Amino acid sequence: MIFFLGLVAVGVLLRQADRWWHARQRPRTAALPALMRLQRQQANNVTPVLLLIGEWIQIVGLWGIAATGGPLGWLCAALGVAVAFRHLQEISHFAVHGALTRSPRLGNLLAEVAVHHPLGFVPVPVRRKRHVRDHHPNATLAGTDPNLEELRVAGMNPGSTRLQFITALVYPLTPRGLRTTLTGLGANLSQHSGLWHRAGAIGLVLGAAYIVGGWPAVLCGVLLPRLLLYPQLAWLSLVNEHTWFDPDSRTGSPAWVEAGRCLRLYPRNRALAAFAATTWLPYGDLHHYAHSAHPAVRWNYLPALERHLTAPHFTPDGLFLGMDSVVRRHHQALTRPPAADNDRAGREPLRAV
Repeated sequence: MIFFLGLVAVGVLLRQADRWWHARQRPRTAALPALMRLQRQQANNVTPVLLLIGEWIQIVGLWGIAATGGPLGWLCAALGVAVAFRHLQEISHFAVHGALTRSPRLGNLLAEVAVHHPLGFVPVPVRRKRHVRDHHPNATLAGTDPNLEELRVAGMNPGSTRLQFITALVYPLTPRGLRTTLTGLGANLSQHSGLWHRAGAIGLVLGAAYIVGGWPAVLCGVLLPRLLLYPQLAWLSLVNEHTWFDPDSRTGSPAWVEAGRCLRLYPRNRALAAFAATTWLPYGDLHHYAHSAHPAVRWNYLPALERHLTAPHFTPDGLFLGMDSVVRRHHQALTRPPAADNDRAGREPLRAV
């Protein structure tokens, strides 16, 4: 057990190299041009590799904890690996945007080898088209935003009953959601090139987990996190990205437009913000508004950019609880009668955002 706890600690420390490197000379707040100059100056091809290696070393350590820690070890491994998979998803997300490494080609390779292949994701170019071309310019627009369509398929539709809405919040944990996850994994393997490479990568992860920790590691350190827990964490992240069902339609600069359809969770609670940023909203996902406004900015610089921008139109203090929680707003937007269209879009004020 001590050895595997040590592995987890080594993985955490290795990940800090990227954080420390990009923290150098970084201002507390700055406009986009200054942050992009600093980002280009600090860009490199080494610390991202260490970051990804660190994440996988942590996962191996958690496999060992599943094998040696009894029921508590099973629980810790399942939750810890699910969080690590969320980390990997968000790290590769910045490779999709070309901001992970100095060399975009290396970023694509790292994302494929260290994330997309072993976790059974779609190829990076497919994800880039879906996310960068289809989602970003069309966020919250019915019929064009693929992310909004996922929420609709899960049951978040106008007129949804309370039970239907609550069920949709935990969609990945339901039988229908699990079937969607399994079907997606199968499609990712069978409908894209490199079938044997992708299947082999998944087999390598399962085999490595078994070698390190036997069946407890396979079940609690791979299957349970990948099929249920990680999808649920990613789903909550999706729910939290935008005011999906009642955005404030705006015209103007990208930041002003995104401020009308994004939200910022926990702006006044540092403890909850820190917990979210290290678990289910990692690597800049807590600052999704700043990312939506300027997608080329790496996660390390999003907090400084966010402080410079005008706040988004919704800054809730809770995800589930509270009169202004994210979930409550979504539910009210889906159950209230449709408002008359006044054909007016919110226009950007004269001051810069």
